[in-house]
Amino acid sequence: MSRLIVVSNRVSAPRDPAASSMGGLAMALSAALKTYDGLWFGWSGETVDTFTGELKMEDRAGVKVALVDLEAQDVDEYYNGYANKTLWPLFHHRVDLTAYERSYGEGYERTNARFAEVLAPLIQPGDLIWIHDYHMIPLARDLRRLGITNRIGFFLHTPWPARQLLVTLPHHRRLVESMFDFDLIGFHTREWLDLFRDYVASEPEVRGRLLPGGGLEAFGKRVETGVFPIGIDVDGFLEARNSAAGARAYDRMAASAVFRQMIVGVDRLDYSKGLEERFYGYEQFLRDNPDMHGDVFLLQVTPISRDDVDTYQDIRARLDSLAGRINGEFADMDWQPIRYLNRSYRRDQLAGIYRAAKVAMVTPLRDGMNLVAKEYVAAQNPEDPGVLILSRFAGAAEDMGEALLVNPFSREEVADAIKRALTMPLEERIRKWKSLMEVVRRTDVGQWRDAFVKRLAGAENARARAA
Repeated sequence: MSRLIVVSNRVSAPRDPAASSMGGLAMALSAALKTYDGLWFGWSGETVDTFTGELKMEDRAGVKVALVDLEAQDVDEYYNGYANKTLWPLFHHRVDLTAYERSYGEGYERTNARFAEVLAPLIQPGDLIWIHDYHMIPLARDLRRLGITNRIGFFLHTPWPARQLLVTLPHHRRLVESMFDFDLIGFHTREWLDLFRDYVASEPEVRGRLLPGGGLEAFGKRVETGVFPIGIDVDGFLEARNSAAGARAYDRMAASAVFRQMIVGVDRLDYSKGLEERFYGYEQFLRDNPDMHGDVFLLQVTPISRDDVDTYQDIRARLDSLAGRINGEFADMDWQPIRYLNRSYRRDQLAGIYRAAKVAMVTPLRDGMNLVAKEYVAAQNPEDPGVLILSRFAGAAEDMGEALLVNPFSREEVADAIKRALTMPLEERIRKWKSLMEVVRRTDVGQWRDAFVKRLAGAENARARAA
């Protein structure tokens, strides 16, 4: 059996799975690496004065991990710069927030080349290499330059941008051309794949060709593509929900919400998550339904992320102000309409919180998948399930049509959906939940993982044949 080498910007293999707050993705990849006797490679998260390429090898709960430190300049230009200030906003259609700094692009290229130089000696004949996300798009190209002919797959965990936006990126053609050194490219949804295919087939500088079976030909190379909707570790999440910690979190929230209905939102602090728009929609609901004041509250859990990036500091300040204004206008002596928390919770605690919530709001402006939607559905009591309000611009919306799909840019539409969710009859809630739970089961993270690895193992490998 071939080894599997997983490559990601940060290695998220948990040291102690039983106590981990990591989601299903880390667990699924860890399980795959054990099955395939594999290796997880990536940045350690640490910086050094001078890059040496020295590897630190660890064993994390049976998973072999290879870590490398980066220079501070690499982190600033590659990670904080090109990855998070250029590609992330661009891929989420926020051209207004995209920074096109030449030094960022140079740092991105340099750091990926360094990753390749450190990784290449670890690769053995027959290994399958699975690279994850926008941080490492050029890595296959850099590995090929070093003579690596193994099958290399890539999975994008974010949306792919529309062609008209992608062309605003300097050297966009070079970025896409580097992707043709992969053997297989995977996307969450048909929409993201179609946008990628549109660029390849329609961009004048490329004029690629669509091949039967979903492949693409351009730049004198061929690559296979596919749609692989990611999910959660359903059984693992149900176990977390039913654990002692999950039960305690449920009891605590149920007691806190006695005589009131709780709406929950759980999102990393990011402008793509539509948090400001969600607050405005909830505010509209409060204005439209004064008779429901005191009977409902919104619990918004928003861990801080990328706090050293100016854009994230700005959105944090705006959300603090907006939550304070709404509470100041609508709160009463025994009722606060918004509970806004900037902290993180373990997966088992979140499972208990989800179960206690009558409604979940998952309303990003644009998102690759958004697994909170699937976690919320999995956490529900089948006899009295809550209702999922889901942005039509989240990848999850492609399969989860029984949720209340909304346009998060319309505060009136969001407000109407909140009212409908809170007043939905039990029979309708059960019907919708059963349908959504079937989707959650069908797109389990283990099935996603196995489908991608199986497709990669069978992908056409012209490079190996040529060698």
